[in-house]
Amino acid sequence: MAAPDPEKDIHLQVLVRDNNVDQALRVLKKKMQREGIFREMKQRRAYEKPSERKTREKAEAIRRARKLARKQAQREGLLPMPKKKPMEDKGRPGTSGGTAGGGTRPPRN
Repeated sequence: MAAPDPEKDIHLQVLVRDNNVDQALRVLKKKMQREGIFREMKQRRAYEKPSERKTREKAEAIRRARKLARKQAQREGLLPMPKKKPMEDKGRPGTSGGTAGGGTRPPRN
């Protein structure tokens, strides 16, 4: 029998403060997104052949290496730094910008 894989034993813990379940759910979803659980669930919906898996993992490794090299070149001044996007909250209640109704889409039936 093989030893358990430490990557598979991911335990996420979220504390619910003041019975605020909505905030706890947001925190849980963010943690799951960061851990890659949603991506893994999507992959496991259908069987992936070993050859396809190797191809995908190789492509992911190449993407990571390129991203790391790009960031390193930006830090060293060989490439221009990316332009920052303007902070703009659209459609969120309680923030400026957007419409008061939360959008222009008609209500669902």
